[in-house]
Amino acid sequence: MLTVFGSTALDTIRTPTKTLKGVLGGAATFAAISASNFVDTGLIAVVGSDFPEKYHQVLKKHLDLSGFHIQNGRTFRYDGKYDQTLSTRETIKTELNVLADFKPEVPDIYRKSKFVYLANNDPEQNVSVINEFDNVKFSMCDTIEFWITTKRNAVIKMINSVDAIVINDEEAKLLTKEHNLIKCAKKMMEWGAKYVIIKKGEHGSLMFFDDVIFPSAGFSLEDVVDPTGAGDSFAGAMIGFMASRNSTSLSTIKRAVAYGNVMGSFAVERYGIDGLLAVKKSDIAKRISTYEKMIRF
Repeated sequence: MLTVFGSTALDTIRTPTKTLKGVLGGAATFAAISASNFVDTGLIAVVGSDFPEKYHQVLKKHLDLSGFHIQNGRTFRYDGKYDQTLSTRETIKTELNVLADFKPEVPDIYRKSKFVYLANNDPEQNVSVINEFDNVKFSMCDTIEFWITTKRNAVIKMINSVDAIVINDEEAKLLTKEHNLIKCAKKMMEWGAKYVIIKKGEHGSLMFFDDVIFPSAGFSLEDVVDPTGAGDSFAGAMIGFMASRNSTSLSTIKRAVAYGNVMGSFAVERYGIDGLLAVKKSDIAKRISTYEKMIRF
């Protein structure tokens, strides 16, 4: 089993063609649903009493919700606006709400999880959660600008408590205060991460391990509708694939990165979580086959 901890949110997404308000989102939501295509996945998250029942049913259909809490108050909300190219997002508002004071506990059923993903979330909460598992084989975390600028030291401590960090290129530079991605990765490895995966949006990713650099292309798409959650879908698929193989070998991790790129491509084809909810196992297999042909020479 894989356990995913992080935010389940109600998002406002503003793209040049459409604005959606109060849609199901959150880093842990995207990651867990993406991972559930490969392995049984448990979600540790908190929402408020305003969380719609229809979204609860969506989560219940795909995930184990033993660690899912509903508290009095408002659900975590994120409001972001994309530019014309859909490559840059401006954060308009972040409201932590019930997430701010959430004291996560790992249910007994999850404590034996060998694979744990700490989605973008308060780094101090993430560190306290990872210590509650009995025998983790592989753990991975993500972070964003909000935490880097408000709790940088806690982010560095979090990196030291996991095996791998997934982070986008701009945030890697912001966190490490380096301009070169190789130097960024080396610094994060000095802080304790064995593996550093730097996401480069539509251009794929770079995975660093020891002196290995593994670049992977993004899956080329003509129609990108909404990039929200693409990076979380990438990370969830990556660790979900590894958990399904119960392997942390370098060849498995490389293959997992390919699955991450493919699941990220499904996420951006529709608004919000809809791209992930529509995907079937046969779609994944077909796109992996296309992706392999695309990158082979």
